Amino acid sequence: MELAPATESGSSPGRLGRPLGALAALGATWVATRTVLVLLMTGVLRAPGGDVTADVWMIYHAWYGVLQTGTFPFDDVTWQYPPGAALVILLPGLLPWSYLTSFWVICGIADAAAAALLIRTGLRRGRVLTGAWLWVVAVPLLGPMIYNRFDLLVTALALAGLLALVRRPAIGGLLLGLGGIVKIWPLLGLIGTPSGRRTRRSWTLAAATAVSVGFLLAAGMNGAFGFLAFQGARGIEVESVGALPLHIARLAGGWDGRVTMNYGSPEMLGPWVSVISKVMMAGTVLGFLWLLLWRFTARRRNAATMYDAALCALLIFVVTSRVISPQYLVWLIGVAAVCLTVRGTSQRPVALLILVACPLTLLEFPTMFTQVLNSEPLAVAVLGLRNLLLLTAAVLSGIRLWRSTRASTALVPTVVLAEPPALPAASAYPVRPGIAYEQDLLDGIDHPAGR
Repeated sequence: MELAPATESGSSPGRLGRPLGALAALGATWVATRTVLVLLMTGVLRAPGGDVTADVWMIYHAWYGVLQTGTFPFDDVTWQYPPGAALVILLPGLLPWSYLTSFWVICGIADAAAAALLIRTGLRRGRVLTGAWLWVVAVPLLGPMIYNRFDLLVTALALAGLLALVRRPAIGGLLLGLGGIVKIWPLLGLIGTPSGRRTRRSWTLAAATAVSVGFLLAAGMNGAFGFLAFQGARGIEVESVGALPLHIARLAGGWDGRVTMNYGSPEMLGPWVSVISKVMMAGTVLGFLWLLLWRFTARRRNAATMYDAALCALLIFVVTSRVISPQYLVWLIGVAAVCLTVRGTSQRPVALLILVACPLTLLEFPTMFTQVLNSEPLAVAVLGLRNLLLLTAAVLSGIRLWRSTRASTALVPTVVLAEPPALPAASAYPVRPGIAYEQDLLDGIDHPAGR
């Protein structure tokens, strides 16, 4: 006799048509929304808040010119990235168009590739297309700004690494390590990997990739790690969670600091800033200590646990950071979309909060950004609501992650199928270990800690 999970439905009329219809709807939505983004970027349609392309044609292009000379822009305080970011900045130069157009093309390819990976994963047994829908719908809610920041490329890379971790841990670790040397946060995707040989392989490849790429760039170019010298003098970025008390105090006339461009972003400088910075840093440390406690005490795992932990870690990182730039939301969208490819994820309400936060982010930047800089009441209210959603999402994510790995739940109901005909010898049809491992997780089977 053979046992089959009840989550896998049998054949039924129209079952083949449903995926085809969903794929057609996903494709049409992606094309329609990205067409609108292109029209907004090129000025055919008027975008609220003015031009958002300056980061590419002015800042990135200037960095490109410096990087071509074999040195990092280490004397430019707006360069706040690990050395791997140089590879992204140099990439548009390989294409035949202008730097701006080439950058847009690369972002479009990364966007489409991320959607394709989520769709491919969602069509597998035990997976769903919800994650693909979140990506297709949520990314354009951030407006044309998202095609004018290189965070979209890093997110696509991290998304691919997370999706590869189960079946191909070495490739997953390599991709996350490559993302980490570009913008650090993709390494958080490793926090939830289960103990054992597969985790050692992914962590080793991630570390080896980040270190080797960083070493090669540092050896071949000057000033690879010069950006580290600027971190201690940063203030509180105007859109961060820590900036809200300062905005409120400024409205009440109780804060006499100033808002100015500082290390590449508009920051609040003056009284209380150093105290809030220390509080934010303490929040980061406490958040990650809690994650370590969760990792070493988790009793149950399923196919979604690794992804759910990555989203929780990223939310902690974002809400306790001194900087929340609007493009950070695409990080959250990407990791939340990976979570939603699994039916059993604990993060569905968290993903909904992130989705709601996207249009609020578009509203505060660039639509109301001048008012945010001036701490005007309506703009502060919009910003406060967005940050409250992210803070709520972080707390809810941690609670649901903790409970999902503690609760003692029954195994997935099963149905009895007729005995199949005899199969050839197992050696004739080998099953890749990664696929077998993933299917065990999808069937809700607990694994010993040493697996």
